[in-house]
Amino acid sequence: MGWNQHADAFLELGFRAMLRRLPSLLAASFRLARQADRRAARTVLASEVGRGVAQAVSLLAVNSVLGRLMAGGQIEQRLRDALPALVTLGVLMLVGALLRAATTYATGRLEPKVERVATERYLERAAAVELAAIEDHAFHKLLDTAQYGAASARRMIMFGTRVVNAVISLVAAAGVLTVLHPVLLPLLVTMTLPSAWSALTLARRRYESFHTWVQHSRAGQLLSRLLIEPEAAPEIRVHGMGGFLLRHFRVMSETAEAEQARLARLAARTGLIAAAWTGLATAATYATLGGLLLGGAMALSVAGTAVIAVRTGSQSLESLVVEVNALHEEALFVGDLERLSAEAAERAIPVGGAALPEAPREIRFENVTFRYPGEAARPALDDVSLTLPLGRIVALVGENGSGKTTLVKLLAGLYTPDRGRIMWDRVDAATADRRALAERIAMVAQDFKRWPFTARVNIAVGRSSAPLNDAHVADAIAEAGAGEVVADLPRGLDTLLARDFSGGHQLSGGQWQRLGIARAAYRRGSILVVDEPTAALDARAELEIFDKIRALASNGQTVVLITHRLASVRHADLVHVLDQGRLVESGTPDELLASGGVYAELYSLQAEQFSRAPVPAPKAG
Repeated sequence: MGWNQHADAFLELGFRAMLRRLPSLLAASFRLARQADRRAARTVLASEVGRGVAQAVSLLAVNSVLGRLMAGGQIEQRLRDALPALVTLGVLMLVGALLRAATTYATGRLEPKVERVATERYLERAAAVELAAIEDHAFHKLLDTAQYGAASARRMIMFGTRVVNAVISLVAAAGVLTVLHPVLLPLLVTMTLPSAWSALTLARRRYESFHTWVQHSRAGQLLSRLLIEPEAAPEIRVHGMGGFLLRHFRVMSETAEAEQARLARLAARTGLIAAAWTGLATAATYATLGGLLLGGAMALSVAGTAVIAVRTGSQSLESLVVEVNALHEEALFVGDLERLSAEAAERAIPVGGAALPEAPREIRFENVTFRYPGEAARPALDDVSLTLPLGRIVALVGENGSGKTTLVKLLAGLYTPDRGRIMWDRVDAATADRRALAERIAMVAQDFKRWPFTARVNIAVGRSSAPLNDAHVADAIAEAGAGEVVADLPRGLDTLLARDFSGGHQLSGGQWQRLGIARAAYRRGSILVVDEPTAALDARAELEIFDKIRALASNGQTVVLITHRLASVRHADLVHVLDQGRLVESGTPDELLASGGVYAELYSLQAEQFSRAPVPAPKAG
């Protein structure tokens, strides 16, 4: 469960460990910045170093001003003596303002670029993994938490900049205090330790709570989306599910509120303890300064500078603790993103492999067994051996759960068998170039994606790697018999098929089915897989679609057809019958009907539904 491997390490983080990890955290922030914009990264670093140096010199200038103003002599002479230091102080303030502006501009450029680069990295890795990884619960948890990594990478730039500024300011103040009197530096640290402890404690609780409640939060968001989702709206209203969903949402929200209240209660208690400790340390610091003044160990001008340096150093150290803590917290989420990248690389679709035959004669499944990851039930496919002759119409039939869809997913390379081989003539698909294999396949799944794009793009995504070709789009529409669907659209192929957006249009299930077939036709794969292609069509449209499918096969394209309607496969060249993951029959439709096996039984059951005489309605009264 890689998504939370680092949680314990974070919960054990202390002040010493935080300081020890500070260089690596700053290095990680700088790497992110350099990847996004090297020039802006150098600008931020140089500006922050310059601001720290200016602050150190400013403290020395303040000490010089106070020393001259408190010296003996006429006030006019003291002012003249202090004037160079005052001018220096003013110039340093101007330089600091200019450097602050430079940092603001550079970080404004850096932050969105870093987030974009990190987001692209996240999406690129997620899109390149095997389908089995996406469907794996543990990997999906990692996807859930890693999605925050891009925003955290952006915030790391902000916090990293603040940390650099706080470190340099603290070094400047500590250096001045050490020069003024050695005892002042330990007092400065004592004043700031309570804030450090408080910040670290609160952050540990927040992070632990987040990882404990992330799935709960995701489920609550799902319920809220269901209440406003257009697809769910009819059933919610007909079945009166609004109250049911609201009750569950309320219960989940109330439990989340209780967790937030617990964190707030603990934060208030921790804050009070830290404030009391800080108060005592502050009183001890100023009592020490008073004692040094009374004992003559420190001049009044030096004491004034010390007060300013202590306040500056205290603020810098407190800021450093808070910002390093925040930087570390964001780095953990970026770490999730890095872990995703590493695991995604291990589970990525292999690149390269053996070349498939240019014109294979057949695809053979040899003793193929496959079980979905994490499922302890029977295999989805169990020792299946069958042949798919190419250039023909091959039908896969069987009841729900028989393994038909799993078989075509293995054919398309979406999964690899647990045992057995899938051979393209003499080439094992497990060793073949997976991307080249995918190029051979066009698929119309029963639940194919209805993209929220224009009708033209919904068709052209069938081969998104190639430039959009309007002539090929027109041919695909004709092959799928989708001309009437496009003609009825308000803006033709330029109609946006997403009702959620202004000007969007919604298609019926049958219309979407035709566009899905047009998408597969546009792809021009040598093997066309169609899974229940007529599920949303009426009888007339169903006949038209099967005529189109037969026409594709007559042109040499292989068609693998999955359907429950056995009458629709009467023109298939070969039928394979699956039952509970096993192959039970193979042959032509006529051979299978004559054999009186599973196919014949299912065919008879379906035919009986149409031949059975309707039951007359009872007469009134």
